Amino acid sequence: MSSTPSTTPRSTHSGWAAGGTMFAGVLMVVSGVFGILEGIVAVANDEVYQRFGDYTFRFDLTAWGWIHIIVGVLVLGAGAAILKGSEAGRIAGIVLTCLYVILHFMWLPYQPLWSIIAIGIGVFVIWALCTDVPHKTKP
Repeated sequence: MSSTPSTTPRSTHSGWAAGGTMFAGVLMVVSGVFGILEGIVAVANDEVYQRFGDYTFRFDLTAWGWIHIIVGVLVLGAGAAILKGSEAGRIAGIVLTCLYVILHFMWLPYQPLWSIIAIGIGVFVIWALCTDVPHKTKP
């Protein structure tokens, strides 16, 4: 038996981070669908969501609805790209999830509980996508 090391590059990815990335992709797809549904509800019926108090980030609910639909579609697409293993999808996922978290912070007066949950999910997704960075091997 030879004691020479193998020339096959070994992955330095953490199993948790790799699994977290796959789970982050699934969460992004589901969050995108929820965002689209949230937006459709806001556009179709302005009386579903009630604002609590006076808030700095005040938009018409129809405008909020379209924002949620657009961001939801983008997050859904990035999540699907992550599930396909796309590096561009991972980078887009980080950027779009940051936008998603900011959006839900601004959405707090309309749906406080769901916004806090969405922010927590977004923070996990950002962590997972930033942790599982592919390492390129030198030839």
